[in-house]
Amino acid sequence: MASTSLLLPAATAAAGAATARRGTCSHRSPSAVPFLPRSLDLRLRRASPLVVSALVSQPLSASSLDALIFDCDGVILESEHLHRQAYNDAFAHFRVSCEPAAAAPLYWDEAFYDDLQNRIGGGKPKMRWYFGENGWPSTNIFEKPPSRDSDKEKLIDIIQDWKTERYKEILKSGTVEPRPGVLRLMDEVKGAGIKLAVCSAATKSSVIMCLENLIGLERFNGLDCFLAGDDVKLKKPDPSIYITAAEKLGVQSYNCLVVEDSVIGLQAAKGAGMSCIITYTPSTANQDFTDAIATYPDLSNVRLEDLKLLLQKSLVTG
Repeated sequence: MASTSLLLPAATAAAGAATARRGTCSHRSPSAVPFLPRSLDLRLRRASPLVVSALVSQPLSASSLDALIFDCDGVILESEHLHRQAYNDAFAHFRVSCEPAAAAPLYWDEAFYDDLQNRIGGGKPKMRWYFGENGWPSTNIFEKPPSRDSDKEKLIDIIQDWKTERYKEILKSGTVEPRPGVLRLMDEVKGAGIKLAVCSAATKSSVIMCLENLIGLERFNGLDCFLAGDDVKLKKPDPSIYITAAEKLGVQSYNCLVVEDSVIGLQAAKGAGMSCIITYTPSTANQDFTDAIATYPDLSNVRLEDLKLLLQKSLVTG
């Protein structure tokens, strides 16, 4: 396990808006803060004004774990290869080609998709970027490659909807299982009275299908918050989905701990003012997770008490 440095939420510009909503924007001097641990007091005396403001604007009890938030793809299940299969099936079905019409359908190989999915969150944004870079494709949806924005969006919607249904079929096949430790940790969290949430950039219908099949209806219905890509305008690494989750859960962002698998998710969590642990997959193992408070190959040996301690330590030892 690698534990790394993490500044508190208000120390990042992206989390400024969320902090302002909490009304914790006072700029007191270190000497005005009573009963600070010596290690934190020394950090305050050496820190810049921005970091000082961030540290003193939150109570020392801020390190309590009030909510654990899971990403879905890559965290609850290793799904990259399943999504890639569904996209390639969709490209073949609609004869999607950015080359001359006679060329073979578009095909995203493993190396390309690993890079793409770790840079751009959400299926529709992936296709918008790809077609924007490589030219809008010929398909059996339109006679010619679309030129109007409305037609481009229609094409994206049709492909994505078909891909989502194909992905559901793969999930229903019974060949997919949750990653190690996920179900046990979810049950520990609920049993301890801590709020549990899932926030995914994927399409809501596909995430629902995934959760119903992998964690079961009882756990799914017991979630305190569930958000998908359809619920926010901007996808990860934008922090909107995690900011919205904190609001719906009724907790402060610094009392939330996020479980992610990629640097995109880590950036989204940090931008929302939340601490984040990483449970990486083979396709994300080499990413830079410096800003995570811990990294794991999976959750099989991670217990709730471990997470509580990590969050508590992140304030003082950050």
